[in-house]
Amino acid sequence: MAGSFSTGAFGMGNPAEGIWEAMHQLRSGFEKRVGTRVGRGEVRSAVLALLAEQPMHGYQIIHEIEERSGGSWKPSAGSVYPTLQLLADEGLITAEESNGRKIYALTEAGREEVAGAETSESSPWDSTTTSDNTRFTALPKAGLELAQAAAQVARTGSAEQVQQAVTALDEARKRLYSILAQD
Repeated sequence: MAGSFSTGAFGMGNPAEGIWEAMHQLRSGFEKRVGTRVGRGEVRSAVLALLAEQPMHGYQIIHEIEERSGGSWKPSAGSVYPTLQLLADEGLITAEESNGRKIYALTEAGREEVAGAETSESSPWDSTTTSDNTRFTALPKAGLELAQAAAQVARTGSAEQVQQAVTALDEARKRLYSILAQD
């Protein structure tokens, strides 16, 4: 069994490497969950709903969806831009060049489609803001930010600062477990 542990594991080798590995695991868990809870047709609905409010460029659309979903849904450019092209092909939106960007706006047919959809369903981003939202976005993100701060202390802190950080992390871990222990 000798040598079966990597030198970057917690308690062995360089402690900062163990922290970076923990950050990588947290980041992987966070990234895998973002955007996976939204149905295929939701991008189309979200784009139409946003353009009903005002003309926007693609990046604005992505940012607005992320903001309105509380960070639980950030569609990729690879899903938004093809959707915009499809909507343009269907005659529901138009695109005009402005300051080097395409600004998309609803056509009359697009406004009619949005008006019909408003009576039958809620906003597409509403379905993503459930009570599980913090489980899949906010908590892993907070953990990642904590791990990044710990790694920074490990890289640049004095021995005394590192010990203070260890104490703070131990206290935080105990507090988290006490949350689970509450009825």
